[in-house]
Amino acid sequence: MFRRSALVLGSALGLVLASGAAFAQTGKVTVVTSFSKDVTDPIKKAFEKAVPGATLEVQNRNTNAGVKFIEETKGNNQVDLFWASAPDAFEVLKGKKLLSAYKPKATGIAEKVGSYPVNDKDGFYSGFAASGYGIMWNERYVKANKLPTPKEWQDLAQAPYFDHVSISAPSRSGTTHLTIETILQGEGWDKGWRTTKDIAGNLRTVTDRSFGVPEAVNSGQVGYGIVIDFFAFSSQGAGFPVKFVYPSVTTLVPANVAVVANAPNKAGAEAFIEFLLSPTGQEVLLEPTIRRLPVRPETYAKAPADYPNPFKDKNLQGLLTFNAELSESRTAAVDTLFDQLITFQLEPLKAVTKVLHEVDAALKKKDNAQARALAKEARDLIAAMPITEAQAASPEIKAAFTGGKEKSSRQAELEQQWAAFAKEKYAAAKAKADEALKLAR
Repeated sequence: MFRRSALVLGSALGLVLASGAAFAQTGKVTVVTSFSKDVTDPIKKAFEKAVPGATLEVQNRNTNAGVKFIEETKGNNQVDLFWASAPDAFEVLKGKKLLSAYKPKATGIAEKVGSYPVNDKDGFYSGFAASGYGIMWNERYVKANKLPTPKEWQDLAQAPYFDHVSISAPSRSGTTHLTIETILQGEGWDKGWRTTKDIAGNLRTVTDRSFGVPEAVNSGQVGYGIVIDFFAFSSQGAGFPVKFVYPSVTTLVPANVAVVANAPNKAGAEAFIEFLLSPTGQEVLLEPTIRRLPVRPETYAKAPADYPNPFKDKNLQGLLTFNAELSESRTAAVDTLFDQLITFQLEPLKAVTKVLHEVDAALKKKDNAQARALAKEARDLIAAMPITEAQAASPEIKAAFTGGKEKSSRQAELEQQWAAFAKEKYAAAKAKADEALKLAR
């Protein structure tokens, strides 16, 4: 475990940037973040330049691991800031009194992005950039394989996309959790899970880290990736032949930063937040390796001509209003369901999906009512869920996932039940799909 060295406090010098914001010189500032070095390195460099004597120490952990680390070290806090995309992760920390309220002094920040408030209403975390969720693809890969261009989530469930799609596990990636949660909120629990499983049947891989998906798309290892928007925008900025689309069921939410409760260097943490929100800090977000959407509307005047602007682009105005409290109430259940029904059952899910694609192709040539009915039964079996929406957010289910190092006996029991449910349903679906294929041929 990381051991914090003694802070070297600088003298209380003020530095005035072009923005007119003053920053105190306060030595080492330690941040836990889910962002990759492509994002953190340019911001670290700009912050340390803006505040001579300040040093930003970055600890990279995925969102869930970062939350757990802060929970586990609360009695001996070693971290000043938590910095990530997922607003529900901040809600978790806020609910456990692990954040310190701070109201930034920066002016010119939008109150909302789309319909979502930029800052926490109680002042425990602040939005510094906006993000949306969608589909990126490698144009060369798509052209070489004669594949279609997607527009909606459901497109990725169609036969041509089989084995060409990648996603990261929501249990390992806060941004992927938000993507799945967005689909569930936008389409409803049952339909949303049906869509998610339909897409999952076409997956090539489920990666451990969110940036594993854009890396695979950039390199042409896979054609399509389900990603947060800035992965695609930064890939474009780096010259990769990729495109990105926001499906109609998506949302824009702020990526956030917060001072951790009992931060060893609270003054330094506050200075970092002020820098992120200053004109200089917001302009860093436009750099090709970052390409985030600033929350300061005036910054877009310095963006490239084709840069998405959530404050002016009509197609980004009427998106889903994300419910962070609902997401927080069922985060563990949603992530665990995804793993037990998809991540750990990917091969049997792909196997039945492949047969169903073959059934559809055969039925286009020669219709067969019995085969079509069997295929529908198979799809309904795949779509079945072991718990309802109400159960997912219930105190009983929520209490099973303690978030500690050791699983509770109830959590282990639920995982086993859900895994067994998936195996049974997918096996039954495969039998019906195989029967349908015989009849359709």
